[in-house]
Amino acid sequence: MRTSPTDSREYRTVTLDNGLKALLISDPQTPKAAAALAINVGHFDDPLPREGLAHFLEHMLFLGTEKYPHAGEYQQYISHHGGSNNAWTGTEFTNFFFDIDNDWLEGALDRFSQFFISPLFTPELVDKERQAVDSEYQLKIQDDVRRLYQVHKQTINPEHPFSKFSVGSEKTLADRPDHCVRDDLLKFYHQHYSADRMTFVLISHHSLAQQQNWLSFFAPIKKRNWHARAQIPLLRDEDQGIIINVEPLKEVHRLTLSFNFENIHPQELYPNKPLEFLANLIGYEGPNSLIALLRHEGLIQNMAAGGGISGQNFREFTISYQLNEDGLNAIDTIVEATFSLIQLIAQQGLESWRYEEKRQLLKRAWHYQERSRSIDLAAHYAINLQQFAEEDVLIGDYLMEQFEPEQIQKFIQKMTPQTMRLTLVSPGVDTDAVAPWYDTPYKKIPFNHEQLKRWSNPQVMPIQLPSENPFLNLANPKNQYNDTTEVPYPLIDEKGFKLWHYQDGEFKLPKGHIYISLDSAFAVQSVKHIAQNQLAVEIILDYLAEITYQAEIAGMSYQIYPHQGGFTLHSSGFSERQFELIKLVLDSRQHGQYNAQRFKLVKQQLIHTWLNQSKIKPINQLFHQLTAILQPKSPTGAQLAAAIEDVHVEQMSEFIANIYRNIHVEAFIYGSWSKKQAQSIGQYIRRTLVEGNNPANETPRELMNLEGLQTLNYRHHCQHNDSALLMYFQSPIVSAKQTALFSLCNQLMSSIFFYELRTQQQLGYIVGNGNLPLNRHPGMLFYIQSPNSAPQSLLDAIDQFIDHFPKVLNELSEQQWIEAKHGLAGQILEKETNMRTRARRFWVSIANKDKHFNQREEVVEELMKLTREELMRFTMELKNSHRDRLILFTCGEHHHPCQNLSDAQNIGSIEQFHASVAKFSY
Repeated sequence: MRTSPTDSREYRTVTLDNGLKALLISDPQTPKAAAALAINVGHFDDPLPREGLAHFLEHMLFLGTEKYPHAGEYQQYISHHGGSNNAWTGTEFTNFFFDIDNDWLEGALDRFSQFFISPLFTPELVDKERQAVDSEYQLKIQDDVRRLYQVHKQTINPEHPFSKFSVGSEKTLADRPDHCVRDDLLKFYHQHYSADRMTFVLISHHSLAQQQNWLSFFAPIKKRNWHARAQIPLLRDEDQGIIINVEPLKEVHRLTLSFNFENIHPQELYPNKPLEFLANLIGYEGPNSLIALLRHEGLIQNMAAGGGISGQNFREFTISYQLNEDGLNAIDTIVEATFSLIQLIAQQGLESWRYEEKRQLLKRAWHYQERSRSIDLAAHYAINLQQFAEEDVLIGDYLMEQFEPEQIQKFIQKMTPQTMRLTLVSPGVDTDAVAPWYDTPYKKIPFNHEQLKRWSNPQVMPIQLPSENPFLNLANPKNQYNDTTEVPYPLIDEKGFKLWHYQDGEFKLPKGHIYISLDSAFAVQSVKHIAQNQLAVEIILDYLAEITYQAEIAGMSYQIYPHQGGFTLHSSGFSERQFELIKLVLDSRQHGQYNAQRFKLVKQQLIHTWLNQSKIKPINQLFHQLTAILQPKSPTGAQLAAAIEDVHVEQMSEFIANIYRNIHVEAFIYGSWSKKQAQSIGQYIRRTLVEGNNPANETPRELMNLEGLQTLNYRHHCQHNDSALLMYFQSPIVSAKQTALFSLCNQLMSSIFFYELRTQQQLGYIVGNGNLPLNRHPGMLFYIQSPNSAPQSLLDAIDQFIDHFPKVLNELSEQQWIEAKHGLAGQILEKETNMRTRARRFWVSIANKDKHFNQREEVVEELMKLTREELMRFTMELKNSHRDRLILFTCGEHHHPCQNLSDAQNIGSIEQFHASVAKFSY
């Protein structure tokens, strides 16, 4: 097993007698144990009359086994011991995974292993879970990603298993006169769920010997006689050399060039990564690149290369453009320019230094990789164990072992107009057919002679391949860790500017994070200013795309995002050149003299993004509305789009200048930088942003105060078949005890709420509850999106659950009560496994005025003191008829007409609500 030089974990691979392959990882530092089991079975294996059966089977394995027959047993055990669980079904693989407190791992493995030994497939639950699968299908009917995916399936070789409908529905999973779906589930399970198709990964702080003993849980899994999938070409001749028009629901314009490579196996590609090398050259975004050329001509917004579907014997390679409206009229030109670049790469790009540069970047990323969450690692390695050589499971994603230009050239030679599929996604395109299941309009059109001739002999374009990366530094950094402290401390603290510093002496990686938050009352004083502030951010990002691209390739990144007081710049990655990246960004901050054409395009794209919020899932729309109602400085997408309709490029220069006239800057430098280095960076930030401007106080963060308002309703209108409802409770008090109460209540409710309202009542696929702290105030919410129940029924179901929950709480044994508190405490105090999560926690603490960085410890202290009686009183307050709560709902088109909810005050206008109700502020 090849491991990173900075990796101190122990590894062992074991193959059981039944053929199951296992990777054991002993990690004394992991805060949680995790396990994943992947099986080489997916929707490609669905029998044709039963499309979606593999996915349905994945659902059913969670719903009871012979040893643990209660359907919610597994989830409740995981949840009560600080863990989480999930699964997914893909084309060729299904993956099950969980994490849990280390001390409770053995019980979790016992329950988990039974999925693959003795699942019950209880008839009553088969009927119920079929509805859940159908709800999942109905949920995505208006999801453009799913709609386009189905057109993809509809336009390839119908004999290939990719053409099958993968999700399943009540129709495909219905009982039939000759046999019921349960019989088909059992047959599929006994035919395909064979131990020798399974890979298992286990991570915990236990010894490898102990972990290997626990593999006995999986020894009873049967090895079955199964047949390999037939190798069928993905595309026929008539499926290539065509353009496919697709009409989306959202306002999007996208052009994708696809090339398919047959008889290509993952095991052949991962050691040298020839297609990743190609994607790196095609997707280059720096000066004089293809992307820069097309952007400057106003044809595209961005491009991505190297994606596409893949399987055991095929690999798709895509080049995807996000078009501007002018680009819709220049499709042939964009395609010609793309083939011009491919031709240039074939002639000049296959140079060993380019491959070596990419290889060194991956090698460096491997050497200095940060730890991921154990559950993510387990799930990822379980798939790698299926596809990579055993010794390469860890390193396979980072390998570039040998430059083979002949291999790369073979792929380039197959990227021709004759083999290309061109997909144009845009509202209003010409269509003549409708893809089943998602009703997506589309049309296939063969390329004409002129197109094939033009693209086969493209003109030479004024584009260049990337030069050597100036940000790449391959020297081993030698950082001194003499300035470490327990928590961040203020290095500079003066009016208008505060700088925090923390040198991390635990991870000791040559990396870091820099956060710079800029507050300007001018930037958020009205909806129009908030919209212009976001537009200014997008303008800067658009301008920076070319000049910062090489820095991002070299292992650094940045983002700029608006917040309730202004905006934040966050950079991350290798620390030795990150200061240069910060300078590039901040020196462009007042780039107000902007190209009128680019301004128009950026503004247009931003408006489309805001307006497209009205076409996302109903429950997600309600989350957006909740934020807009509760936080006055967070308007809706529709409000923001309307506010900048009349904004012109000439106005932006003065607007951006006004943002900086009265500002407050708070920054945080975290990572390998010493105190002296942090001071140098901080002085530059102060000199660049603060000096010459008027220092100001932070802009107040406002939150609507719901205390004493009892039940408030807000009805949101959206065009969707499903109804959705969201219920929010707010704490009027900011304290560690309130946070502990809300958190423990949510922890105890979560698995039961899901089991009762989703598994038992089948109200919908999206059912859940969670913590929602806003502006430091603890909060809790419940939410459901349903294809079969109107809002009043959803409200009644949630109310009934809340009303009944004190009884559930009272019936908990003392052991369960103690375990629940300890499980939550472990989650709250969970030690960070990487610099990214620690930097984020510290930055959130700074934003929340947790100056001693001990809020977690204070919450846990209050949590451990909580009595069952206190939590009982808290839950009784939730069911009180005079409780303060906010309910948002939308009525699905299948449930019209539907009245407003009963016994509540309705919020008619968000603006009037903001003007008439008291606010919290800090």
